[in-house]
Amino acid sequence: MDMNQNPYMSLPGITPEEMGFLQQAIGDLNESQQKYFYMVYSGKRKNPQDILLFTLLGFIVVAGVQRFAVGQIGMGLLYFFTGGLCLIGTIVDLVNYKTIATDFNRKMAYESYQISKMSS
Repeated sequence: MDMNQNPYMSLPGITPEEMGFLQQAIGDLNESQQKYFYMVYSGKRKNPQDILLFTLLGFIVVAGVQRFAVGQIGMGLLYFFTGGLCLIGTIVDLVNYKTIATDFNRKMAYESYQISKMSS
């Protein structure tokens, strides 16, 4: 990857914490593996603002959409059938939407790293 132009800066909603984590994660990958990692990771990554919008939809349409979006099917079903745990869980998720996105993105970075290591 060209160090003068960091492709991760183009990811929507990326935080300095996430950027540091990604730089550390790809440190031992060669250039082609880094490009492959970026391709895989950018496709799997969730923007924190999207999680916020999904959480807000929980108040209006269907509770638990944010949990389905990050692959937490069990929690999504629990929120769906309990009205977001009587809206309390949805309010908690509204406050913690960045943490939900960060946790999901770290898992996706790990998966993308493993896929990239196997690619070459």
